[in-house]
Amino acid sequence: MKYIIAIVKPFRLEHVREALGAAGVAGMTISEVKGYGRQKGQTEIYRGAEYTTNMLPKVKIEIATSDDMAAKVIETIQQSASTEAIGDGKIFVLDLESAMRIRTAETGDQAL
Repeated sequence: MKYIIAIVKPFRLEHVREALGAAGVAGMTISEVKGYGRQKGQTEIYRGAEYTTNMLPKVKIEIATSDDMAAKVIETIQQSASTEAIGDGKIFVLDLESAMRIRTAETGDQAL
């Protein structure tokens, strides 16, 4: 099993969610987060005053999936989240040792 964490631009969330649903992803966890990467924030103008924000709003998507579906999930996120601009985000893939559905005590892929 794999645990996939994707950090994407907030306005791309609905597009990513729809694409993952169409690809067969049954569930995911979404969190609103802040952070920065290579761009180190951005300069904005508010009521005529210029200021710099060094933490940009992002959305973190977490998905536990089977090894068989992992490549499809990663490709779907990359294609649906991309704007081809700096700050589109990152995808991290980790090995998931185990999973258990609390209600039924199912484990492994059946718990997903």
